[in-house]
Amino acid sequence: MGDSPPAVAVVDAETSGNVGTIARAMKNFGFEDLYLVDPPDLSRESEAYATPGRAREDVLPNAEEVDLDFLVENFHTVGFTAITNEDATKHVRFPFRTPDELAERLRDVEAPTCLLFGRERVGLHNREIERLDEVCSIPASADYPVLNLGQAATVALYECRDLTLSETQLPDVAVHRAGEAEIEAFYDHFADFLELVDYPEEKRAKTGRMLRRILGRAHPTGREVNTLHGILRRARWHIEGDGRKDSVEDEGYE
Repeated sequence: MGDSPPAVAVVDAETSGNVGTIARAMKNFGFEDLYLVDPPDLSRESEAYATPGRAREDVLPNAEEVDLDFLVENFHTVGFTAITNEDATKHVRFPFRTPDELAERLRDVEAPTCLLFGRERVGLHNREIERLDEVCSIPASADYPVLNLGQAATVALYECRDLTLSETQLPDVAVHRAGEAEIEAFYDHFADFLELVDYPEEKRAKTGRMLRRILGRAHPTGREVNTLHGILRRARWHIEGDGRKDSVEDEGYE
């Protein structure tokens, strides 16, 4: 995918507000270069500067007005469309990729890339799409697959964010699972609790396995396991009636 993030192009947008929305999404997800084909008024007084946030500092002011020829001649081009052909008998809008598939594919494209978004009402024309290298479409309801121009660009740029943001910029979505010793200790605690409440002995092993499957899917954190321990301890204290029900906070449990 070249040496820089994909550029973004907006073709014949009718409203400057949508261009501002796209510029903001570019800033959100690490895209920098914006090209405009037949743009609306984008002066500082236009709607484009009403909502783009920090994109008004660089993305919008640095946007370059070009024609489609320039984009086709200088970039590996990807056109976004809501309306696709569903088989291989026609080749203008088929085959097509979804945005997540596109993001994976563009990792292997060494040429500079540009993502093109079309008009609010009719999108990109066939004569424009047939000049582009790839087609991408956002999956949506068959009853109403057409997204607002700004919405479509935002979804697409979000899906492609891994191409522009470093690992340190991306949110930490790792699973912070509790240690296995902590989880095993909770299973032992749960088994003791089943005995305490006189749970049918013939069902205890099966119930323990069920709990193991549930927590195995849930990947509880250490804090969550501690809280579960606290619940069982509070229940034991109430059952045994030893007057310690208020000491759970002192033990660090919720």
